[in-house]
Amino acid sequence: MIQAGELRNGYTIEFENNIYSVIDFQHVKPGKGAAFVRTKIRNLKNGAVIEKTFRPNEKMERAHIDRSDMQYLYNDGDLFHFMNQETYDQIALNRDDLGDSLKFVKENDVVKMLSYKDRVFGIEPPINVVLEITHTEPGIKGDTSTGATKPATVETGANVLVPLFVNMGDKIKIDTRTGEYLSRA
Repeated sequence: MIQAGELRNGYTIEFENNIYSVIDFQHVKPGKGAAFVRTKIRNLKNGAVIEKTFRPNEKMERAHIDRSDMQYLYNDGDLFHFMNQETYDQIALNRDDLGDSLKFVKENDVVKMLSYKDRVFGIEPPINVVLEITHTEPGIKGDTSTGATKPATVETGANVLVPLFVNMGDKIKIDTRTGEYLSRA
């Protein structure tokens, strides 16, 4: 058990039958009244970020998340198949467990499988990936001084905003946490 006053960034907790990761915390001690802890926490199952206020002595269970490397093999309908590269065991997860965490992952990419109490609840893609642009409109000459962007579709089907000078067939580096274009690859 951990008290809310001991929370730090990156801690994972079990709260209201969900698993959360602490994104931001702030200990607040107003001049009048009791102290409290204001937090921003991310639900690791569905990715939603909420703000929650705790009393400093409020207790919750500290969640130990197991992360293991798994290779994404293929999908058939709503099932996505992963393989442990050491034991060659295969696991199939449904679309509801994964959410949109696979939108930047290609077949044969290695991802981190997240599990809590031997129950797999999601994956973490690599932080940066290199993907090819499959569709984008050509940039308009003379529009480059403003740092403008245009929508583009990458080989996994995800949409990202890219600078005007990026064309179809280019390989780009993307930050999977934010979905932002980083550079050409």
